[in-house]
Amino acid sequence: MSTTKSTNLSIGIVGLPNVGKSTLFNALLKKQVAFAASYPFATIEPNIGIIEVSDNRVLGLAELVRKEYKKYPDKIVPAAVKFVDIAGLVAGAAKGEGLGNKFLANIRECDVICYVLRGFNDPDVDRAGSIDPQNDLEVLKTELILKDLETIEKICHQKVQSDDKEAILRSQVAKKVENVLEQGQLIINQNWAKNEIEVINQFFLLSAKKYLIVLNIDEGDFNKLDRIKTDFTDWDILPICAKIEAELAQLEKVEQKEYLDQLGVKKSGLELLIRKAYKTLGLISFYTAGEKETRAWTVKKGAKAPQAAGVIHTDFEKNFIKAEIVSLGDLIKFSGWKICREKGKTRFEGRDYEITNKEVVEFKVGV
Repeated sequence: MSTTKSTNLSIGIVGLPNVGKSTLFNALLKKQVAFAASYPFATIEPNIGIIEVSDNRVLGLAELVRKEYKKYPDKIVPAAVKFVDIAGLVAGAAKGEGLGNKFLANIRECDVICYVLRGFNDPDVDRAGSIDPQNDLEVLKTELILKDLETIEKICHQKVQSDDKEAILRSQVAKKVENVLEQGQLIINQNWAKNEIEVINQFFLLSAKKYLIVLNIDEGDFNKLDRIKTDFTDWDILPICAKIEAELAQLEKVEQKEYLDQLGVKKSGLELLIRKAYKTLGLISFYTAGEKETRAWTVKKGAKAPQAAGVIHTDFEKNFIKAEIVSLGDLIKFSGWKICREKGKTRFEGRDYEITNKEVVEFKVGV
């Protein structure tokens, strides 16, 4: 059965209890869908929300379609990110402490982990085991490592036939992974051969996922971002004030810009977080623009044209013939496909073509 593939990037928000995860999540969704409370385990089920990625290019393409076809597209769809607010982990979560096992399973389903650390001081919010950002991050990483050790030990104990080359490689990689985990190291931070990565991906390990680190800071620390980053030279952290993000979420766009100007920053925490997630996962966007739908699509950098077509619909990849490509800049400059074609600004590419960022594509497929 043919299906349309989801292109939503999935970010799992992970942290100790009461570090501001749910406050950040609520701000990101611009509505109170998570129950933020100042005591542990206020979040029981993972809250899930789809957020549109701010992208003026999609609206610009829709305006071009209006000019060319005398009407707006039936659908205008920007790229989207799925955020999952996962309940607070505690030391011992891998062994089921708190509500750990269920939450660790929720993490496994996300594309990238966003560690949220407590960088704010509020005596009214119970620390719930939080000591300092460095220690808290180690607790979170340790729980993922311990859970992965539980998974990999089962694989290491599987019997292997002497003539089964695939199973032998799987066992060898599993033992190498086990050694890394026993040293307290994340799998994602190690150098692996290409064939080893292919095997590790089959293990579905938590510590093999790419991650981001967000430090939830006090409102008064917004003018000290450079100093804060200097304090964490070993980490690539993103300082965000969840309280300010929550306030921004209640404002209209013009008011948001004015507020950000007052703070001396150009982008909201949401925009910075999504941009960082895209960069971490090596994602790019391409566009389709037509009378029925104008849309941004997300693919891995280096994706070939048939793979990009498959993101739109699985049948498109299977029946791919060629792709008509035009740069976003040319399409805007010459006001649509018609003039771009007349001026020779479009071109056809085959199966080996690598899709690049900010291209507009029309796929030609067979039946």
